[in-house]
Amino acid sequence: MTEVTIYTDGACKGNPGPGGWGALLRAGGAERELFGGERATTNNRMELRAVIEALSALKRPCRVQLYLDSEYVRKGITEWLPGWKARGWRTAARQPVKNEDLWRALDALVNERGHHITWHWVRGHTGDPGNERADALANRGVPR
Repeated sequence: MTEVTIYTDGACKGNPGPGGWGALLRAGGAERELFGGERATTNNRMELRAVIEALSALKRPCRVQLYLDSEYVRKGITEWLPGWKARGWRTAARQPVKNEDLWRALDALVNERGHHITWHWVRGHTGDPGNERADALANRGVPR
């Protein structure tokens, strides 16, 4: 399996407001930058979109080291998702899961594409070079 390192980040100018997502993918000495955005969104949606877009860019199953500064995304995918699904996409408080469309898309990418993903949380804006590049890409994706 190809080894891929991915850094992702989301940005939002106002929450909600215009937002962007960014991803840096590294494999075998090569790098690829991805970014995009939406005019009316939230920071959490952009954090999710960054991971979705990065994983969607992989053409075959890979061993992925995924670095992100969003506890919302990391805990959502590693802890909360099984309960949401078991409760029919409801939270423990019986409320609809926010961003269900993106969670469903991420769940499918994680479970149907054959990737082996290790999720790493990094503190944002503390000088981690990969996280800083993903943040710059996310800001580049914000519609002006």
